[in-house]
Amino acid sequence: MASIFTKIVAGEIPAYIVAEDSSHLAFLDAMPLVNGHCLVIPKEEVDFIFDLESEAYKNLWAFAQNVAKKMEVAYPTKRIAVAVVGLEVPHAHIHLIPITKMEDMNFKNVRLKFSDEEYTEIQQRIINADETTNL
Repeated sequence: MASIFTKIVAGEIPAYIVAEDSSHLAFLDAMPLVNGHCLVIPKEEVDFIFDLESEAYKNLWAFAQNVAKKMEVAYPTKRIAVAVVGLEVPHAHIHLIPITKMEDMNFKNVRLKFSDEEYTEIQQRIINADETTNL
């Protein structure tokens, strides 16, 4: 059975995509911890991140780094935190979370909900961020 992320890749389920290449996808978390919380996935359905072949693993992290650089511009917080949990969805994924304090990335926190307009605004803020200004 295809994971929810595989259905997003196939276009069967909508998502607020912030970056994409031939092998990877980054989109806003539907239940974010904070404003700007993104998920980065390989398009190929692989259960857990450490199940990826070495080259695919490296490429996923390089793609995530590019997304994080844009997020740093869009959300000038202290850090773009990284979490790999892998329990919620059986599809390798990386959480990128703009944080100012450790509590911002506590997965027990109440998740935020945004309107479609707010999600679109967040999406565009990341897409339009010029990562070269932060280098």
